[in-house]
Amino acid sequence: MKKNLLIVLAFLFTIFIVSFYVFKVIFFSDETSKYQNNYKNLSDISKESCLQCHTNTTGFSVYHNPESIGCISCHLGNGKSFNKVEAHTNMVVIPGNLIDAEKTCGKCHASELSKIKNSIMTTNSGIIAVDKYIFGEAVSPNNQYHINALKNSPSDKHIRDLCANCHLGSKKDTLGPITELSRGGGCNACHLNYSIEAQKALSVYLNSSKTKLPKIHPSTSVLINDTHCFGCHSRSSRISTNYQGWSETLLDSKVAIQNKKYRIIDDTRVYRYIKEDVHHAKGMLCIDCHSSQEVMGDGNKYLHEEDAVKIQCSDCHFKNQPKTIAYDSLDAESINVFLHRNYKHFKKPIIAVKNGGHPLVNTYIDTLGNAFLIGKKDGALHKIPPQSSICARDNVHKAVSCSSCHSSWTSRCIGCHTQFDKNETKAFDLLDKKFVKGQWKEYAGEFDASLPALGVKYFRSKKQIMPAIPGMILSIDLGSFNVNRDSSILFHRIYAPNSPHTTVKKARDCKSCHSNPLALGYGNGNLRYEIKKGLGNWKFNAEYVPNKYDQIPEDAWISFLEHTNSTKIYSTRTDFRPFTLEEQKKLLLVGTCLECHLETSKIMQQSLSKGLKPLLKKTSNKCILPTWH
Repeated sequence: MKKNLLIVLAFLFTIFIVSFYVFKVIFFSDETSKYQNNYKNLSDISKESCLQCHTNTTGFSVYHNPESIGCISCHLGNGKSFNKVEAHTNMVVIPGNLIDAEKTCGKCHASELSKIKNSIMTTNSGIIAVDKYIFGEAVSPNNQYHINALKNSPSDKHIRDLCANCHLGSKKDTLGPITELSRGGGCNACHLNYSIEAQKALSVYLNSSKTKLPKIHPSTSVLINDTHCFGCHSRSSRISTNYQGWSETLLDSKVAIQNKKYRIIDDTRVYRYIKEDVHHAKGMLCIDCHSSQEVMGDGNKYLHEEDAVKIQCSDCHFKNQPKTIAYDSLDAESINVFLHRNYKHFKKPIIAVKNGGHPLVNTYIDTLGNAFLIGKKDGALHKIPPQSSICARDNVHKAVSCSSCHSSWTSRCIGCHTQFDKNETKAFDLLDKKFVKGQWKEYAGEFDASLPALGVKYFRSKKQIMPAIPGMILSIDLGSFNVNRDSSILFHRIYAPNSPHTTVKKARDCKSCHSNPLALGYGNGNLRYEIKKGLGNWKFNAEYVPNKYDQIPEDAWISFLEHTNSTKIYSTRTDFRPFTLEEQKKLLLVGTCLECHLETSKIMQQSLSKGLKPLLKKTSNKCILPTWH
C-alpha cells in the first residue's frame, strides 16, 4: 500500500513538473516559438540554403537566431536556391529600414511597426509645423505633417537642407554599427548592435572586396544604449549631450584642445563640460526612463514631442503611493521586454506612469513600499528616493515643474541668421539624398549655457511653470530665396519649452528664480533692487545691446517689466508663453523679500505653505516694498 502511494505521488510530481514547464513556455517566453511556427508556415527553416555558405556564423541574439526564425525572415531572398545569384534575388542586406520593415521586422512585430509609423520621430510633424509657422506659411504650429510629403516651399526647402536627416524613415544603407553620425535607420536606429568582434569581422569582409564572409553577425535586441539616441538628439535642444554634461561651443575643432574640459564629437562640433545629469552619473541610460511604449509611440499622432512624452519625475519619485501594475496585467510588448531582460520580479508591483498608464518594467516596489530601478546598462539596482519633503509640503509651487528647479543648466543659442545661397552648387537634399543647387545656410551668433529661463505652459489643461530656451532669436532672409516677396526679412524672438536633462539633486535657490533676470525672461544683465527716499524700485541693465529689429536685448525673451502682447508670437507653441507683467511683479515681490530674509528663515518657509499675501499684512516699518511704474 505504501509502495503504491509513493508511485502515485511520483506520478503526480512528474505531471506537476511537466505542467509547470508547459506553463512557463506558454506564458513566460517572448513568443519566439510562436514566431518560429509562423515562419515555418512560409518555409522550412532546416532546408534554407543560406547557412550552406554562411557557415558557423555567430553573434545573433537569442531571439533572432536563424535556428529559431531562419535567415530569410529578416533578409528575404530565395532560401530554396543554392545558386548565389538566385538566392540573393530580392534580398534585403540591411533589414529594418521603414521602407521595407513590413516585409522584415513587421512580420513578427506588426503592432510595434504600426505604432512607429505614427511616432513623431517618424513623421517629424512638430519640427515641420514650427518651421512653417515661423516662415509664415501656416497660421499655427499645431498642424499635422509628414516629412515624406515635403515639397519645395521656403520652409520645406529649409527642412530638406538642414533638418531632414533626423527621422526614423531616413534609410540606413551602409553596413556597420550605429554611431554619433547615424541618423534614422528605422528599427536599426535603436535595435542594431555590433559587438567589437562583429565590427572586426565586418572590416575583414569589406577589406577583402567582400570575399571573406564575416563569421560574426551583428545582433538585434532590446539592449539599447545611449549611442542609439545620440545621433539625432545631440541636435536642436541637445538633450543627449546635455545629459552627459556637454555644452556646444562655436570653437573650431582644428584648434580646440580635446581634454577633460572639451570634447570633439564625430561631426567635429566642439563641446565643453559643464555638469552631467545625476541619472547619467549613476550609470542610467535614456531608456531607463523613456520606455519602448514612449519611444516607439503608442499609436497616436501628437503635435509636439512633449505631448508624446508621458513619464514625469513624480512617477518614480512619488509623494504618497505610486501607480503600479502587476506582472500578469502587463501588455504583450512589456512582457517581451521584461523577459528579454531576464527580470525576476514577477510577484512585485511594477511602477506605471500616471499619464497613460504604461509600465516601467525595470522598476518595482518591495514589501516595505520602497521603490527600485534596475539599470538597463549594467543591471545595477538603484533605490529610488521619494519626493523631497520640501517639495511634498510646498503648496505655492505646485504648478512648478521638477525640471524648473532641478535643472542645473541648459543650452542657449542667440543671434542666428538664416539665408538662402542660390549659387551653392554642392547643396545636399537630406530628404531625397541627392545633390542639388541652392541651399539654406545658418549663421550662428553665440552659444552659451546657464540656468534656464522659465515660462508658462498649459500642459494637458494644467498651468505649469517649466524651463524655456531661446528657440529662435533669428532673422530669416526670405528675399534671398524669392526676390518677389514683399518682406525680405523675417525676425522672430521665440523661446521653446524645454526639459534640459541636466537634473541635479539640489534645487536652484529662490533668488535664482525670483531675482534672476534670465529666469524672468529679461536676459543676462544686472537686476537689482534700489531704495531711494523711502521708495523701492527694481532696476535692470542688460548685458546685450538691443536688437535692431525689436529694440529688445539680444538674448532676452521679453522687455523688462513691460506688458506682453497677446497677439505677438513669443513661442514655438501656442500654449507656452513668457510671464505676464502681473506675474513678473509677483515674482519680483518675493525677490524683494529675499533681499533681507534668507530663504531658510521662518517667514520665507511659512510663505511656501501659506503664500506671501497673508504675510504682507504683518510687514514692519523696515519693509520697503516695490513701487511699480
